[in-house]
Amino acid sequence: MPQTAGRGMLPPEIISELSQLDGRCSTMNHKMKILFLCTGNSCRSQMAEGWTRKLKDDQMEVYSAGIETHGLNPYAVKVMAEEGVDISLHRSKTVRDLPGIEFDYVITVCGHANETCPFFPGKTKKVHVGFDDPPKLAENLSTEEEKLECYRRVRDEIRAYVETLPEALLKNQ
Repeated sequence: MPQTAGRGMLPPEIISELSQLDGRCSTMNHKMKILFLCTGNSCRSQMAEGWTRKLKDDQMEVYSAGIETHGLNPYAVKVMAEEGVDISLHRSKTVRDLPGIEFDYVITVCGHANETCPFFPGKTKKVHVGFDDPPKLAENLSTEEEKLECYRRVRDEIRAYVETLPEALLKNQ
């Protein structure tokens, strides 16, 4: 710690300025904690978590969860793998499976999660960014390729959104 009195020692105002700078530096190194929330944590929130881990891991600590669990969607796993993002080891979980984490942002990615989002105490900010539901889009399609195209479109939309982070979140404060 710098000394403040006598010859060759730093004046108190410089020490105060350095102390404030040190506080800002540790804040700048803080990874923003993000939760992507969906109804079943099977598809959209999982893709968002996967993209964020791949593209923004140096800036964000990311999680995904659902209001309930529906299991990991195999089509979501497949289309993410096409882009080099492995979510095959993810598991479907609820917010209750993530106790004690104080999120900076909860991003709801479907209307149902937005409407039924649980309360998060403290500094957590909720943001809604809705994406179409790939299983619903694909339910009446006959070929696997047609179904996969629905998942690919939503996957790419989620990637485009994740690429705007964290700036898009900070801009809306």
